Amino acid sequence: MIVPPPLRAGDVVALVAPCGPPDPVRLARGARVLEGLGLKVVTGAHALDRDRYLAGSDADRAADLQEAWCDPAVAAVICARGGYGATRILDLLDWDALRAAGPKTLAGSSDVTALHRAFAVELGVASWFGPMPACATISDPEGPEPRSFGHFSAALFGDAPPITGDRVIVPGDVVAPVTGGNLSLLAALCGTPYGLRARGRIVLLEDVGEQPYRIDRMLTQLLRSGALDGAAGFVLGSWEGCGDPYPTLEERLAPLGVPVIAGLPVGHGSPQFSVLLGALGAIDAESCSLTGSIIDPVEAV
Repeated sequence: MIVPPPLRAGDVVALVAPCGPPDPVRLARGARVLEGLGLKVVTGAHALDRDRYLAGSDADRAADLQEAWCDPAVAAVICARGGYGATRILDLLDWDALRAAGPKTLAGSSDVTALHRAFAVELGVASWFGPMPACATISDPEGPEPRSFGHFSAALFGDAPPITGDRVIVPGDVVAPVTGGNLSLLAALCGTPYGLRARGRIVLLEDVGEQPYRIDRMLTQLLRSGALDGAAGFVLGSWEGCGDPYPTLEERLAPLGVPVIAGLPVGHGSPQFSVLLGALGAIDAESCSLTGSIIDPVEAV
């Protein structure tokens, strides 16, 4: 994977809404927070559109994303929020044009998992799974959640510290590229060109509002489809509103015989840290942590 260069003060970042409609007040507040880092913020022309549960039409959401990525002045494309809708625009993007634009930072989580998978497959570029500017950890009225924002800022500028969990399900250490994201989206992508390919990779999994039996169903789908074959390890993020998912997670993942650590503050809830999907990561069971092991970005050739 190509690791895009870290951001620098003065860089331009584009806020787009490829999924659900962001709250305009939150989006404006999140933009000001990013400006406070010394970044110049531009907003997609259709970022505040609304079409039912979507941030405008599929064509307009795809156009905003493509325009931002292909603009040579833009160093990072940051998704305003998740929700639903990213899977609907994947076949509307001009991948040849996006590829020709070269690597840059893509950031977002939840439904943005679909974009992370597509950008990995089509462009071979690593991307940040983390908090979004129109969501609570960045744009609450009292200000960003300090730990989430500190880690997100460090990630954007190239110096993200390790992420520590609170339980080891299967001990062991491994270094491998990181993939994955939101479990619901990974299950929804099964059978598409952007389905999860876990072989030789550490798999990040998290979700929100899913009861254990639904988590079981989605994990079973990934297992039966072969998506998890050959996985090198698993890091389990937050499971907000999911009851107690750990008996199910352990039952389905422990038999794979690879390291599994859990309780990492990644996904939903607070705090919410950032993971570079596509880059190398290291599971250290003794410290129950995931560490990014890429230091210098790899330039496109």
